[in-house]
Amino acid sequence: MKIAFTTSDRLHINAHFGWAKEIDVYEISDSGYQFLETLTFDGDLKQDGNEDKVTPKLDALADCTIVYVAAIGGSAAARLIKKGVTPVKAKSEEEEIADILNKLVQTLKGNPPPWLRKALQQKPQSFEDELEEEATV
Repeated sequence: MKIAFTTSDRLHINAHFGWAKEIDVYEISDSGYQFLETLTFDGDLKQDGNEDKVTPKLDALADCTIVYVAAIGGSAAARLIKKGVTPVKAKSEEEEIADILNKLVQTLKGNPPPWLRKALQQKPQSFEDELEEEATV
């Protein structure tokens, strides 16, 4: 599954979702994780009540399961959830991305908590997955 982090230094979860110029995306499983890409956003990202500025982020994160943020507005969080992406607020802006990734790998090896199981099950199957499932019946 893909996990995203709003960051300004690529080490900490220290950026507000709406203002984030960079979002790092990782692939994670119970065997480990790897960095995939940094999504970059430009333009005027300051808080101004303009909800349209988060649309490119919502679209870019559509295939992620979870996005970790320092903060997020209510409507942006609701829009993420509607797309099947679970927003999670970091404990502090000092929380490190690597620490979260390592904890998630350990959690996936064991018994994930209900919120994570739900997040993992939210992703709709792709058309190819559905075809493959039908072919094996």
